[in-house]
Amino acid sequence: MDYWSGPHSQIIASSPGLLEYRQQHLSETEHSFWPEVAGLDTQVSPDRRIDGIAEVTFENLLAPVAGRKQTALAFQDEVNVFRRTLMHMGFPYSSRWFQTSEDSETALRDVLYLRRKEDVASGDFKNFINDEFATILSQVAGVTEVRSQVYMPWNKATWDTPNVAHDNPKSEHLHSSVIIGFANQAAREEFYRTVAPELNSKLVSHVSALQAYRIDKTLTFVENSKRKDL
Repeated sequence: MDYWSGPHSQIIASSPGLLEYRQQHLSETEHSFWPEVAGLDTQVSPDRRIDGIAEVTFENLLAPVAGRKQTALAFQDEVNVFRRTLMHMGFPYSSRWFQTSEDSETALRDVLYLRRKEDVASGDFKNFINDEFATILSQVAGVTEVRSQVYMPWNKATWDTPNVAHDNPKSEHLHSSVIIGFANQAAREEFYRTVAPELNSKLVSHVSALQAYRIDKTLTFVENSKRKDL
């Protein structure tokens, strides 16, 4: 984790055309806490537990081309950091960053990973996540940040770094993520006690699995197109 947030992060942060680059370091032990309901798998299997997320947002469609040199360096450096990596990409306008009603700073964050039900069309799933589910979350008292992302179909060839595992059986595919920020621990506890169980009736019609992780640490290396000195 130190190498990821140190030398490896600087390779990515040096890439031109980035609007934002954040690392989310996930809790090793606090996960699988979304309220259970029939038809929704909420458990993270030990061999698929996620250690962290690299969030990379580009300024425009051509930015990845401008950053090819740094991308090549990151490609070769991954073996020094990771055992398994899975790249999930989104089309333009497939993510939402919400302005919530809270003015307070984000004190802590969770991330929700969602798997689409097999009989749900991808377009319907995208609309549900971005326009309904995430919107509801952004209006909850004590919620300070909501970011939803709906992914393109996963393909190993998109990011097949050498000597790093990229196994991802279809049954384990994830199709979306939602990051939720809270003003404090009390707001977080109240959300999972009262709001989350009520959302299950909506979720089960579109989602087959929801894996929740507490985010231990958020590191921002690029913000509003400017590099930050941590």
